[in-house]
Amino acid sequence: MRVLLSTYGSRGDVEPMVGLAVQLRALGAEVRVCAPPDEEFAKLLAGVSVPLVPFRRPWRSWERPATAEERTQRVAEFIAAQYDTVAAAAEGCDVLLATAMSHFVAQSAAEKVDIPHRYVIFAPNVLTDLDVQNWNALFGPPINSHRASIDLPPVDDVRAFMFTDHPWLAADPTLSPWPKSADLDVMPTGAWILPDVRPLPAGLVAFLDAGTPPVYVGFGSMRGVPEDIAQVSIAAIRALGRRVLLARGWADLAPVDSGDDCFAVGEVNQQALFGRVTAVVHHGGAGTTTTAARAGVPQVVVPQAGGDQPYWAGRVAELGIGAAHDGPAPTTESLAAALRTALSGETRARATRIAGTISADGATVAARLLIEAVTLDTSHVSA
Repeated sequence: MRVLLSTYGSRGDVEPMVGLAVQLRALGAEVRVCAPPDEEFAKLLAGVSVPLVPFRRPWRSWERPATAEERTQRVAEFIAAQYDTVAAAAEGCDVLLATAMSHFVAQSAAEKVDIPHRYVIFAPNVLTDLDVQNWNALFGPPINSHRASIDLPPVDDVRAFMFTDHPWLAADPTLSPWPKSADLDVMPTGAWILPDVRPLPAGLVAFLDAGTPPVYVGFGSMRGVPEDIAQVSIAAIRALGRRVLLARGWADLAPVDSGDDCFAVGEVNQQALFGRVTAVVHHGGAGTTTTAARAGVPQVVVPQAGGDQPYWAGRVAELGIGAAHDGPAPTTESLAAALRTALSGETRARATRIAGTISADGATVAARLLIEAVTLDTSHVSA
């Protein structure tokens, strides 16, 4: 069986697909991944020997659109940046599974080469937005213009076109349950986690060993963070008498001084690291939220964008495993207050309990389901 996975987004959109690719290959499937050509994504795929079919434009090259008109134009640009690559890679494959901004092209590519298509999300909140008219107004014109250019009929319901009528949900059911009252037929699989066996850098280990567990602060692939967020975070953590571990991330955050209570790191193994920190302050990506929850470490979520980040902040607060900061630009006082909640004994005990309920086998479940579904589709066609 030949499987094409396609994702156009940040690391949080790429790494779960790599996790699925590894499990598919373990079941005997031939897998390749269409993804942005950013260096860290190329390294991620090379590290597990999964072929990368790169898009022409790196994910880091995109800027966030400011208006609805710019969002509509961005869709046309996303389509142009992906379609030819996905359609060519899909030739000869048995199924295409897509996520993130690949939803603008995946269904059309699958139709052109006549193979099944599945779409996966990593948080359910986007599927509960039932404003079909808004979806159509924003995204319908560029999608249908492109479909006309490749001799495909227009679509009337853009939301259904992008997410399909049977989307997959790759999220832990404790952290992110699917609301049973929703109108879609969703396939929950559990979170897709790529095991990380990399050792922590020696300098980081030395810092961890030199004192009490620090508070980790990192905003992952977010580039448009407030200019003073590193300064504010360090001050808030120091105000509570804690050490600071600052992740540079795509915003290239840096310490404000040379104090030995603050250490800066690049991209590291969070699965190994989070068990050694006392709290995690982050933007609310699905991957970071899940990794922190699995480690049983309290969280403070400071959402930096829309989409799923406010959703994950709300879930962390509702579950009692951390605190949700109100807004993307904390002050020293507001972040310190959120950290006090996260560092309380009650929150820590709750985080420890929840950690024991989170499964790590979602990618294995999904790989088996995908192979079974494609095999069933093929048998029906043959019959």
